[in-house]
Amino acid sequence: MKTFVFDIGETLVRDDRYWGSWADWLGTPRHTLSALVGAVTAQGLDNSEALKLVRPGIDIPAEYAAREAAGRGEYLDESDLYEDVRPTLARLRALGIRVMVAGNQTARAGELLRTLDLPADLVATSEEWGCAKPSAEFFARVLGASGAPARDTVYVGDHPANDTLPAAEAGLRTVHLRRGPWGHLWANDPRVREKADWVVESLHELTAIVEE
Repeated sequence: MKTFVFDIGETLVRDDRYWGSWADWLGTPRHTLSALVGAVTAQGLDNSEALKLVRPGIDIPAEYAAREAAGRGEYLDESDLYEDVRPTLARLRALGIRVMVAGNQTARAGELLRTLDLPADLVATSEEWGCAKPSAEFFARVLGASGAPARDTVYVGDHPANDTLPAAEAGLRTVHLRRGPWGHLWANDPRVREKADWVVESLHELTAIVEE
């Protein structure tokens, strides 16, 4: 294993602030939107469908732009990172592993992540690359930046449809992280168990995998 590539939402970063801010913007209780995110997750739908349930016919890109213009747009700081992120990424780099962050996020999220100065060799988002998971093009970009063959590249994520399954299809090794609604709900799915090389509870477990 030469390169570890990390998903972003609910792998490195908590989604609490993201969904809470959307609920506040749409004028709905945070618990309501959170429950709807869980409902669409259970149905295997994209999480943006929860916003459409709260406000049918919503133009999500337009609302996103309106939030930014109102000064209520995307924001990330150190408190949004899970506690195991910095020590794990730093330890992997100390072991000689190339560390990348690449997930389905906006260009703004990429900017915010880079300001956090994570112990990573590259931080990139789908909007910056012009392609998104689960497309083969996205994972081709991952491998192009990896600097290692597919079987020496490990993709770590919580979402089966966006992370574990398409990364495995692209030939990468995969880690399914039991974290967040997708990670917990689908961790025991037969397809995940078949395709994931490892299923872990914490990023701390990754260093043991490398040191085996």
